[in-house]
Amino acid sequence: MGLSAIGLLMLRIILGLGLAAHGSQKLFGWFGGYGLKGTGGWFESMGAKPGIPLAFLAGASEAASGLGIAAGFLTPVSAGVMILVMLVAIFSVHIKKGYWSTAGGYEYNLLIIAAALALALTGAGPLSVDAILFM
Repeated sequence: MGLSAIGLLMLRIILGLGLAAHGSQKLFGWFGGYGLKGTGGWFESMGAKPGIPLAFLAGASEAASGLGIAAGFLTPVSAGVMILVMLVAIFSVHIKKGYWSTAGGYEYNLLIIAAALALALTGAGPLSVDAILFM
């Protein structure tokens, strides 16, 4: 096992747990988030109705795909869900604000898409659940 295995593990853990934390903000209000009620209200203020079910879908998708990526479990599926969630975020919220995240743009979302796509194309590596299940 070489450095590439460690590199993939680091990428998966940082990317996956980061997005899982974003999902938990929406679902539970953890890490300074607003929970389902607050996030649902924000969704409705942007015209996304019904807000609470959509907030649950977004939060659950972020949390599940993030945990899947972190563990290296069904990596192409987890990455696909992560990419879809980020595309929805880009086209429903961020694209009209331009590229830079400092202005509310899609920079952060695009970085997540790139990392998730790289993992989907290369695989999770030998230090993953996928490697154990699909040897």
